[in-house]
Amino acid sequence: MSTSNKINHLTRRDLFKVAGQYGMSSTLMAAGAFGGAMSLANLASAAESTYEKRFAKEPKHTLKFGAAGFNARNLLIERAGALEFARDLESRSDGEIRVEFIGDNQICGQVSCVEKCQQGIVDIYAASTQNSAGGAPYLNVLDYAYQFRNRADQYHFLYHPDSQRLLRDPYEKRHGLKFLFSHAELRGIQLGLKWEDKETVTSVEQLAGTKNRVTGTQLGRIAMTAMNLNPVPVAWEETLDALKTGLIDGAETWSSAVAYANMAPVVSQSVYLDFFCGTEHTAMNAGVFDGLSGELQDVVMESSYWAQTHVQAANEAALVKTVGVSDPILPDTIFAKNNVRNAFLSKEEKRKAEEMCSPEFQPQLWEEWRERLNGWSGGQDTYQDIYNISREIDEDTLPENVEPRRWWKA
Repeated sequence: MSTSNKINHLTRRDLFKVAGQYGMSSTLMAAGAFGGAMSLANLASAAESTYEKRFAKEPKHTLKFGAAGFNARNLLIERAGALEFARDLESRSDGEIRVEFIGDNQICGQVSCVEKCQQGIVDIYAASTQNSAGGAPYLNVLDYAYQFRNRADQYHFLYHPDSQRLLRDPYEKRHGLKFLFSHAELRGIQLGLKWEDKETVTSVEQLAGTKNRVTGTQLGRIAMTAMNLNPVPVAWEETLDALKTGLIDGAETWSSAVAYANMAPVVSQSVYLDFFCGTEHTAMNAGVFDGLSGELQDVVMESSYWAQTHVQAANEAALVKTVGVSDPILPDTIFAKNNVRNAFLSKEEKRKAEEMCSPEFQPQLWEEWRERLNGWSGGQDTYQDIYNISREIDEDTLPENVEPRRWWKA
């Protein structure tokens, strides 16, 4: 049973009532860890027990964790691992580190969390790398079109020792942030209600000329323009209405984002172009990390590794059993309840899309950004190196079967 189902019958007022007594962090951690259907009484009991455990000793460090739009309901729809990481970090550090988890856009949002972390307003943040790319442009390195074939490639890269030199080290050096772990999905086009009565999309040509909302990534726009998908920047709070009324045809995002952000009621088809990353990552202010003892730095890395392995397994299960990414779609999933159709493209059709927009086939489109990112990385060929790493594994490797590795240990 998902957290979404476990606590949907509890009102926001119920949650805040318990949080008023035991704190929001203890309440959210208790809700996320709870095993069965949750009443107000057993949520309060779990929150009390969590609170007592967390406050049994005075911590050496209290870290503020700003988690964009996440709360206990949607963190078990899209399994980004934020609460699990916070719980494990407190436990693994034996209470030396306490995490104040602040979700639901209360301290920062998808676009602003990265800057708040750079400024030290929060110590840790969770948001998509694409929305964070405005404040930390090196994150665009993940967004070359068709650099990754599938989610297994993404996990393989995140665990790879060379992710240090190609992603983590330049990100830390340039932006003062330590990339800890990430969920992994690939972006497609989520078509609004004007496509409800149209045939299920099977090719990128059917989408030619459509108008689609784009996120903060600069590289995503290059691919969308090349595929004639007309990227339009639309404020997040206006996106749902625009999809409902037909002001835009679709939105560029990934499946579990549709589910957790309550977009499913206004999405008719989820089209799996899989053309670049949808990565909801967690990162930490590098100065705060450097201020920890060596022993606690090791703890942060081990908790990051544990969270990465948790996300890898949990999100793959949630995609099928909670969101509805399968054919046929399982009953009682979010897509099934909202009549969202999965539009899976064939390998041949994806290849056509790749030939329209990827650096492999259209290198001239990417020259400026590729040169910029290569310069920021110290002169590495960022696209080619990441492309090669992602193809070290067989294309049909299941994401849950990718071997976990401690990427910071060669």
